[in-house]
Formats: sequence, C-alpha cells, structure tokens
Amino acid sequence: MLLSRHLVLPVHRTLPWGVVGAAGAAGLLLTSLTRTGESAERLSLYLLRAAVIAFAMGLAFLLDDPARHTTAAVPTRRPVRIALRVALAAPAAAAWWTVALLLVPPGVRPPVGDITLEAGAACVLAVAGAAAAVRFSEAARPGLPVAVGLLTTAVLVMLLWPGRWALFVSVEDERWAAAHDRWGVVLAAAVILGAVCAVEPLRRRARFRRRRPVHT
Repeated sequence: MLLSRHLVLPVHRTLPWGVVGAAGAAGLLLTSLTRTGESAERLSLYLLRAAVIAFAMGLAFLLDDPARHTTAAVPTRRPVRIALRVALAAPAAAAWWTVALLLVPPGVRPPVGDITLEAGAACVLAVAGAAAAVRFSEAARPGLPVAVGLLTTAVLVMLLWPGRWALFVSVEDERWAAAHDRWGVVLAAAVILGAVCAVEPLRRRARFRRRRPVHT
C-alpha cells in the first residue's frame, strides 16, 4: 500500500492526459450540439452516444506507456500499475460524464441510469481492450489500434448487429429495457476481461522470480 502511494505522482505524470482531454473535449462538443435547435434535440440520444464513443476512444490510450519494457522489471506488479492508472482517471471520467449529461436539455435527455450504463460499458470496454493488447503483445502504445477497433466495432454493431439482440435502440423502442439488460452483460464481460488481462502472464512471473536476488 505504501509503495502504491509513492507511485501515484509518477504514474499521474505518465498518463496520456492530452489525448484523454482532447477526446473529452470532442465529446462535449458533440453533446453541446443538442442545444443548437429543434432538429439537434431530436438527435440528442445519438449525439450523446457519439460523445461516449469519442471519450471511450481517448480512454483506450490510458495504458500507453513508452517506458513499458523498463517498468516491467520493477517489483510493483502489473495489476497494481493498471489499477492505479484507472483509479486516477476515474474521477476525471465521472466529472466529464456529469458535464456531458448537463449539457443535454432536460426535456430531451435520455433516461440517465440507462445511458450511464451504456457509457460505463463503453469506457470499461476501451480500457479492457487496452489491457488485452498489453497482455498479448509487446506494444508500448496500444491505444491507437484499440481506439480504432472500438470505433469500428461500434459502427459494425449499429449497422450489422441482429435486431433481436440490438444494443443501440431509441428511447421509444419497445426493446429499450431488453437492450440495457444486454448492456449490463457487456459491462460485466468487459470488467472480467480487464481483470483477467491485467494479471501478469505466467512466463513473465516465472522470469521475475528467477531474476529476484537470493538473500542469504
């Protein structure tokens, strides 16, 4: 625990705040368009979803670490390092989402609980995808391919996903409740994926144990 506290400031400095901030600003710009006229108000749900995807793409860069292969040798395990990055970014993400919701006029704002579930699932999925890229590749900056994959997946789901399992539906659609049951499944799966991929690979742990000095 003490070691984790000592890591807070160094990790905070290495987080890609510029990318996350730019993605958040783009998302807020999209959300603010809901105030520009009656036609934009009718598109409020879609603009809010686009804002979520934009911000989630920024979070895909959260685990980018140019010094990854250097820090791999430190005694602090990968789950701790990833958890610390997520914990530092979480308040900023919560603040961004609050502002995004407040920018949507109350009369056209989608049900807050349901749309927040969508946003949470998208953001967790982005970070889980980054964790998977770190786990299964040697890339120090997996953010760009993960962000592109997230955007591509979202577009394909909107265009090609079977209607009976639809995720992106309108508030008036009778499938709204069932769609958000599915969003709950997506969120749970993303959490599990992120937790599994945050663990050190067995071969990495074995190398670390062999390299540890033996005290006599």
